[in-house]
Amino acid sequence: MYATPEQLADATGQSAPVDAVRLLTRASEDVEDALRTAVYDTDATGMPTDPAVRDALAAATCAQVEYVLAQGGDDTGAAGRWDSVSIGPVSMSGRRDGPTAPDAVDIGPRALRTLKRAGLLPGVIW
Repeated sequence: MYATPEQLADATGQSAPVDAVRLLTRASEDVEDALRTAVYDTDATGMPTDPAVRDALAAATCAQVEYVLAQGGDDTGAAGRWDSVSIGPVSMSGRRDGPTAPDAVDIGPRALRTLKRAGLLPGVIW
């Protein structure tokens, strides 16, 4: 996890939600996926060694949690994709957006801007 429940509470100005660890874990995965081509120094556990990079990843992770919560808390990627969904007997209709690449990351705009400001995006391999 790139951020702690305490950092999330500081970022939002509210108490961390009960499932903060799960939300932060999933948001950290989203941030990590967005950084697929980023280059920065890490320690033996894979965490960034530069305090500025650590801070940027924590801020982006908190912003990603806020983004997911603003969408109704669905971090599965299914929210907003269908006009109508039924579970039994399965029925989906009215796809709202076009097809996306299977490896596309649904990262929030503020999280994306935070990563860009830190120089972590776009990652270019030289």
